[in-house]
Amino acid sequence: MRSRTANWFETKIRYEKVQDDGRQKMVTEQYVVDALSFTEAEATIIEEMSSYISGEFKVTGITQAAYGEIFFSDNDTDDRFFKVKLQFITIDEKTQKEKRSNVLYLVQAHSLQRAVSYVEEVMGSTMIDYAIAAIQESSVMDVFEHDATKKEERNDKPEYEQ
Repeated sequence: MRSRTANWFETKIRYEKVQDDGRQKMVTEQYVVDALSFTEAEATIIEEMSSYISGEFKVTGITQAAYGEIFFSDNDTDDRFFKVKLQFITIDEKTQKEKRSNVLYLVQAHSLQRAVSYVEEVMGSTMIDYAIAAIQESSVMDVFEHDATKKEERNDKPEYEQ
């Protein structure tokens, strides 16, 4: 289990997908990319998806994600992503009242129970008091992290080859 903090963007791609029965159907799928701007997010998702989609596709939406950190699983069976809302519990020193602040995370897991166990595994090593306020499966198909080595490889090529 590893976690990554970044500037995440949720992108939606619309394309014609071949179904299990052989028919083609227009689908819209959601992917998350690590980018610094909306423009970079669009360029990244186009680059990543062009190797998976054979026909035309269209980026139909880009929004900045409400979460800043994603918990990635090393387990191959963890093929879904869950949005987990945690409440960090602190005590106000002046009023001695409990204060709760909400933080949203994206967690890669196979099931709801496994997502909860991953959150407990990561948060258990911290000193923060927390409560799981909500958890739900998201429609995210995959996450594309920023890969600095790809950019370095492209920048090493002569300009006419890029």
